[in-house]
Parts: sequence; C-alpha cells; structure tokens
Amino acid sequence: QGYFVYDSKKSGSQTVSHLRFGPRSIRAPYLVSAASFVGCHQFGLIERTEVLDRAGRGATLLLNCPVEPDRVWDSLSRSVQEKILAKQIELYVIDAGRIAREAGLGRRTNTVLQTCFFAISGVIERERAIAAIKASIEKTYGKRGAEIVKRNIEAVDRSLAALHRVEIPERVSSERDAPELVPPGAPEFVRAVTAAMMAGRGDELPVSALPVDGTYPSGTTKYEKRNISDFVAAWDAQLCIQCGNCSFVCPHSVIRSRYYDPGHLSGAPDGFRSAPLNGAGLPDARYTLQVYVEDCTGCGLCVEACPVSAADEPGRKAINLESREPLLAAERDNIAFFEQLPENDRTRVDFGTVRGTQFLEPLFEFSGACAGCGETPYLKLLSQLFGDRLTVANATGCSSIYGGNQPTTPWTVDGHGRGPAWSNSLFEDNAEFGLGLRLAADRHTELAQRRLSELREQVGAELVDEILTARQVRESELEAQRERIAELERRLDRTDEQGNGPVADLRSVLDHLIRRSVWIVGGDGWAYDIGAGGLDHVLASGKNVNVLVMDTEVYSNTGGQMSKATPLGAVAKFSAAGKSVPTKDLALQAIAYAGVYVARVAFGADPQQTLRAFREAEAYDGPSLIIAYSHCVAHGYDMREGLGQQYGAVASGHWPLIRYDPVVRADGGNPFLLDSPRPRMSLADYRKGELRFRALAAAQPTEAERLLGLAQQVADQRWRLYEEMATRGANEFPSNPRRPAEEANGQGPA
Repeated sequence: QGYFVYDSKKSGSQTVSHLRFGPRSIRAPYLVSAASFVGCHQFGLIERTEVLDRAGRGATLLLNCPVEPDRVWDSLSRSVQEKILAKQIELYVIDAGRIAREAGLGRRTNTVLQTCFFAISGVIERERAIAAIKASIEKTYGKRGAEIVKRNIEAVDRSLAALHRVEIPERVSSERDAPELVPPGAPEFVRAVTAAMMAGRGDELPVSALPVDGTYPSGTTKYEKRNISDFVAAWDAQLCIQCGNCSFVCPHSVIRSRYYDPGHLSGAPDGFRSAPLNGAGLPDARYTLQVYVEDCTGCGLCVEACPVSAADEPGRKAINLESREPLLAAERDNIAFFEQLPENDRTRVDFGTVRGTQFLEPLFEFSGACAGCGETPYLKLLSQLFGDRLTVANATGCSSIYGGNQPTTPWTVDGHGRGPAWSNSLFEDNAEFGLGLRLAADRHTELAQRRLSELREQVGAELVDEILTARQVRESELEAQRERIAELERRLDRTDEQGNGPVADLRSVLDHLIRRSVWIVGGDGWAYDIGAGGLDHVLASGKNVNVLVMDTEVYSNTGGQMSKATPLGAVAKFSAAGKSVPTKDLALQAIAYAGVYVARVAFGADPQQTLRAFREAEAYDGPSLIIAYSHCVAHGYDMREGLGQQYGAVASGHWPLIRYDPVVRADGGNPFLLDSPRPRMSLADYRKGELRFRALAAAQPTEAERLLGLAQQVADQRWRLYEEMATRGANEFPSNPRRPAEEANGQGPA
C-alpha cells in the first residue's frame, strides 16, 4: 500500500512515500507514523524537514550523503543525532550522486537508491530484488538504447559496494544546531505560515492563518535555500569578458551582475571577487558577477553559454561548475555583501544589449523549474525589462506551477517594493482572463486621468498637463513620470478633502498613471490547442496586450502529450508512432490580422534577437505575440545541451527566427523580417540529438525515415515562403486596419 505526499518542484522536489508491505491486503486509511525503514534521498532534507519524526524505535535509516562514511556522524546536527540515539536507529549511508556520475547517469540517483532500499530493507531477498531491478531496467529503458540500460545496470552493481553501515556512538558529539528554516529577519507571515509549509507541516495550520483573499506575498523563494546540487557555478574574474551570456541563460536567476564605484568595496569579505568594468565612460568602476550557490541547480547552461576558455586549459571557462560544499560559507558572506551594493540605475543601463540587460535586477528568481529549464529565461528577461510595472496572466501549466504554487513565490519586488502582479485563472481561459486585466487597467487609467483633470486647479495645471501628456517609452521617461506622481501625492496630502471624493478616488488608482505592461503567458498546449479560440479572440481585439508562448512543442506539465506544436515525426504521448501531421504555424495565423506584432525567438540561438523582439512587442501599441522556443526534458536529452539544440533547431530550419512589425509597414517598409540565415544543416542532423525523434527510428526505422522526409519537405517549403515574404514590398502586405498609435493615444508611435 502506498500514500504519497509531494510538492510541485520540478527540480529537487520532495516526495514523502508512505509504503506498507505484507502478504495480505492492506487497508490502513492513514499515514505511517512509526516506520521500520526511512530513506532520505537528499542530504539537506534531514535537517530541513522532520524526516525522523515518523521513524519507529529500531528503524533503519538510509541516508544519501556526499560525506565519507567515517565522517557522516559528525556532519549531522545535534538534533538529528539526538533522534537517532533516542530511537536506536540503524544508519546506512551512500554517496548516490557520486555513483550515478561514475555510471554515466548524471544527476539521476533513483536506480542507486532503489537498489539500496531492497538491499537493506528485507522486503524481499536481496538476490531476487537485484534480479528484478535489472529486469525492470531492461524493460523500462530498453527503448532508449543499450547504452542507457548498461549504465543503469552498472549503477546497480556499484551501489552494493558503496553502501556502508555507520557505527553509532553512545552519545551526541555535534555542537551544531540545525539552521533555522527561514532567517529571523523574514516577515512574520513567512516565519509563521510559509516556513510551516516548507517544513511539511502545512496541514497543521489553522484556516485563520491563511490570507482571506488568497493573495500571497511575493519574493519568498529566496528563503528556501534548497542546496539541491552538489556542483554549482563559480566565477573566474580573471577570464571573464563580462558579456552577460551566463546570466542571460540562467534559468533560476542565480547569476547576478553589478557595477559600482570602487569605494563600495570597503569592508568586503576576503573572498569577494571583482574586476575592472569593461566599458566606456566609467573608467574606475568595478564589476562583480555573483552566484547564489544555495539556489543553483547545477544545470551547466552558464558554462555552455560562456564564449571564453583559458589558454592553458581549454576546458576551463570564465564560469565553471565546482563542488558546492567548499564554497558555501564564503559565498554566503559574499552574497550578503553583494546585496548591500547599490542597484544599477535603470535609466543608465543599455536595454538594447544582452550585456546591458544583465545589470537589471531580475524580479523572477529561484523558481522550482527543472534544472536547465528552457522557459524560465524568458520570464526572467520579462521581469528584468518590465517587472516594476508588469501584470501577468498565467495559463495553467509548467509556468503556473513553478511560478505561483504553494508555499513560495518566485515573482518578487525591487528595492522600491514594486514588482509583477501575477495571477492564474484556468488553462482554457487565460487569454480572455489577460484581456480582462488589460481592460480593467485601461478603465483605471481613464478614471485616474478624469479625476486628475477634475483636480487641475487644486494640484496645479502644469503638473496635471505634464502627467497627462507624458511619453512613457524609455526608462528615463517612466522614471520622470514616477517623480511626477510622487509630487502629485505630496500635493494631494495638502488638500483638505475628508472621506470619499475625487482625491480619494485618484489615490486609489494613482499607479495606473504609469503605463502598465500586461502579458498573457502560457505554453503551446494552451496557445495552440485548448486556449486557441481565446487567443485568436484577443489578437483580433486590437487591445494593447502582449502574449508570450513558451513553446516546448509538447504538453510538458502533464507528462509530454502531443500538442499541435509537436513536430512531424516526433514521439510523444498520443503519438507513440510519431506525429503524422505538420505543426500549426501560429505565427502566420497572427500575421494574417495585419495589426499584430509577431515574433519567433530562441534565446539559445540568438539572444540579441530575443531581446529585440521583447522590447519591440512591449513598445507596440496593439496586440503582440512572441512564440519562444523552449527546450524541455520531454525532448529527451541532457538539459545542459539545451542551448546547442536550440541552435540546431534554428540552423536546420526547424525554427526560423522572424519578426513581423506593423510599425515598419506603416513607415513604408517590409514588416516581415527573417532574422535567421538559410538552413545550414539538415533536419536529420538536428533531430539525432533528441530522443523524441531517435525513439521512432529505433522502433520503426522505415516509418521514421518516411516522416523525416515529409518533415524536411515541410521545413523547406516554410523556409521558401518566409524567404519570399522577407523580399516583398510594403504594399504587398495589408496595412493595419486600426488607427495609428499617434491618433489613438496622442503620444505618437512607441
């Protein structure tokens, strides 16, 4: 019998399995409270959660621990040692991460720990269990190739030799207390409610402890410090050229950069690294790239993105993966000092370059997304560019799970307390939900402008005119508008209105005098399939909404089912024999409306084009659609190779990079811009790197070859169409039937 309690993290997730074994039917309608066997598969959980509370007297504890067996006891905190002694627990340890790496399994420790469980639990005889495990490996992984089967069987054999029983001393030797789950300076709600949920005690909270309206505080993932990877990114200041690539591709926002006056280095920890800023105009400034090691998932995308290598050691780059434990204490001090440095002035940062954007604070951080996720870099960029005035409607899917599920929130706020407002309705109505947020924001803006005009004489005609006519496109213009709003608030404080009235009305909507950036976010399952009708309705509305589709070409969150974005010939759930119809071209559908800004991007292939598309889409006064290629574990390769696969998708013509800008058409130019060069590799060469295509070739080679030929034809035909569109004259495209931006809002084109 099994009961399973699990969180929604996609990397370093926590699952508590309550298992009972016996020769007769088990009908216990309750969780295990006195287990005879407890397995802790992540070393950090032994102190962060109450793992041993459900262990019975004389229980066996299997601990996955990167420490040598003779040092394990001393590495445990006092409270853990006390529980082991009090309950007379028998302790076994194994470094499952090392065994998995040596066997070629990377970070996958499930085979190792499953073997250890059957070896020491006594549920069935050891020899019988090992034979069954190996048979299961051949059945489960056979379709992935003989090499994968061989590696897993090797891991089984290595596990038995690496499993050690730890001799338990008679008394507690540790003087170290387990660290508090959240720091004492955390907000009261975080300490009282969030921490209880993080510890697995959320069901003990009374209803009265929870927010009445369902609104939860932002920026709480920073308190988790999950330490889920044994290897983390480490910066080499001497090699670094300060390009910003590593920070740009980091899925979890653990790599941050700042430049600052050298005077701020006073009092820096001994190990704090900095280098002269590589940039004109600030000859004395220093530069630091800081890695948040406790939040790093060790995916390695930063290493793959780094363009430089040491001359005497080609394998060493300006950022590398190193063992976490030796870095931990020093980096905690470095992070604390780094966070005291002044944030870079947004009005002086170059928003037009990848490097420049990485001096902007991300307002999406430390999510529970997969290590190496291909979606989250887009959300991070969104938060860096527009986060302090951003409203997000998020479709249900991966992005809503790692973006807003209990107990913590990765969307956060800046030093002024401003940040994204995020909400999730359903899967099927997200486009309509986001349009509603846009319409509501517009009504609030109209109310604010009307009330401000009514108070013209009381607060000053000149200030009112400046606020109502302010252009709000560049960051300097937005900052100037914020200063005007601050002055308006001061003048409102001097009015003598009592109770409700125009002043109170205006105060309630003051924020809406700053231009809002409304984004509708979701995956391809939503945009291509279940929410397609709503998305079409929104794009046809002409309203100033931005849509970001993070296209993994499959329903990722629910386990890899086929969507209309799944490529021809790919194996997925519901297309086990390979998808037999081509992908829907969502970009061309949107372009047909003439008044929609459309882009296809892939940050791993061309980050600069991605950045440009995001900025153009947000500046366009009308509906915008960005279709963003997102590599995914469902594609069947190590996520560290995600950037290379994105490059291959573009280079093969599988994913052409385009932008369609109605503003260019209005200016007399060709609005269709083909940003990627002609295909320079075959679709077959690109596809051989992904299991979703190789699986069909192994099972049905003839059918796989047929579908590959059809897919190549489709890719070639689409490329010829795009290339022809890129050479047309402006008059060969329909003009935007809606009013130009300068007529609509009196501000001129954005």
